[in-house]
Amino acid sequence: MGFSRPSEHALKSANKLRRKELFVQHKKGKIKDRREERLRRKKEEDKNPELRAARLAKNKPLTIDQKRVWDDVDDDSLGVRVDVEQLKRRRIEAEEQAALDAVEEDDEDDDMDSMLGSDDEEDEEARQAALERQREKRAKRDNSIAPSTTSTNLDLTPASLALRFPSLFSDVPPPEPKILVTTSLNSTIHNEAHLLCTLFPNSSYIPRSAHRYGHKYSLREICKYATNRDYTAVLLLKEDLKKPTGLSVVHLPSGPTFHFSISNWIEGRKLPGHGNPTNHYPELLLNNFKTPLGLLTAKLFMTLFPPRPEFQGRQVVTLHNQRDYIFVRRHRYVFRDKRATEKSIVGADGKEVKGVEDIRAGLQELGPRFTLKLRRVDKGIGRAGSEGDDALQWQWKAKMEKDRKVFNL
Repeated sequence: MGFSRPSEHALKSANKLRRKELFVQHKKGKIKDRREERLRRKKEEDKNPELRAARLAKNKPLTIDQKRVWDDVDDDSLGVRVDVEQLKRRRIEAEEQAALDAVEEDDEDDDMDSMLGSDDEEDEEARQAALERQREKRAKRDNSIAPSTTSTNLDLTPASLALRFPSLFSDVPPPEPKILVTTSLNSTIHNEAHLLCTLFPNSSYIPRSAHRYGHKYSLREICKYATNRDYTAVLLLKEDLKKPTGLSVVHLPSGPTFHFSISNWIEGRKLPGHGNPTNHYPELLLNNFKTPLGLLTAKLFMTLFPPRPEFQGRQVVTLHNQRDYIFVRRHRYVFRDKRATEKSIVGADGKEVKGVEDIRAGLQELGPRFTLKLRRVDKGIGRAGSEGDDALQWQWKAKMEKDRKVFNL
């Protein structure tokens, strides 16, 4: 007599020992049924591999990031939650469609009235535009064998954003970053400020006076001092209960000012298997900044790092935006041979990436590790130094997180 799985009704027996025994049998029966179902499905998928591909495509987990909701507007101003890349693609398609419609209308007019001569100039312009599009298409470089799906493209910055912040989006090459790091008054987190100096190259820490008779310099006075000494940015680290809780970044000489909150601060020496950083200029990775506000934030961080990384140091700083939280990490990488127990690298489509079958990248975190969240963007140097109706460019509000599928960056 084979094993029989008890019914659901039998699990409600009044006898505790009997109920326990029936539950064990019921659980074993469920495990047996699942195993038989897996074996049956494996036999069918071995005969027909398309069934396995369809099952894996159907079982793809649906995350909150994939459920993200965008504003249905044709606007790229600051604060609007639209995907700049998709918006630009829609505008290009609309312009191309309008150009085709205009060419068709011109052809119809020429057929209806043979006495009118053809507009050679418009045809020549349309032909030149088509040739220009083909030339740009040919000029694009080939995609990487392992393309990134989260990297930020700052070439998509809207023109309205560049006009509003000309100091950040300028055609003139920016100067070499030189950063002044300081803290709030009577601060105790001097060690954290020094760690921040190791993260940002060409930065120096100047503590603010804690003497009772000392002059309490304001942020505007500090920025004026830094501007006269060719600093490009000022970082003000804030604390609460002897822990970093905020970071204000001022782009010199006239702003804007970004205010971030800091959470989950972990210094490098407390990370398991950490390494020691060097003075090499790191590479910078900006991931998942898609909206106009996100591109503005990514451009700010780009101005804090030298544009010429020193690859011999093999250091990389990553700022990964996910659900409006910016995760800051610093690693050292090394390329090594693949071990026999490791799997091959697969792409976004689930297939193995060709060309890197026997190569692996090893990572060692250097620290510090922390998380930023953008709270406010001021036009000038801080809230007190911003004037005009548009002094406050953007501010986080609690109602912004009422819908968990809507994000600002």
